[in-house]
Amino acid sequence: MDREKIKINTEFIKLDSLLKYSGIVETGGIAKEIIKDGAVKFNGEVCTMRGKKVRIGDIVTIEELNVEIEII
Repeated sequence: MDREKIKINTEFIKLDSLLKYSGIVETGGIAKEIIKDGAVKFNGEVCTMRGKKVRIGDIVTIEELNVEIEII
């Protein structure tokens, strides 16, 4: 599984925004669908909240795309 490290300059980034910011998805609509379908894990747990606050040290995993994002 590929691991991408994404640097943020704020306290947090919302999960759907993270997927767009990292280039994993092209639109917010796609991010919303992936999250709603339960395809995204937040720190190892399935997360269906697109507004979930992702902070430094958190790990987001999308197994279907074989991607793990670490916030630094």
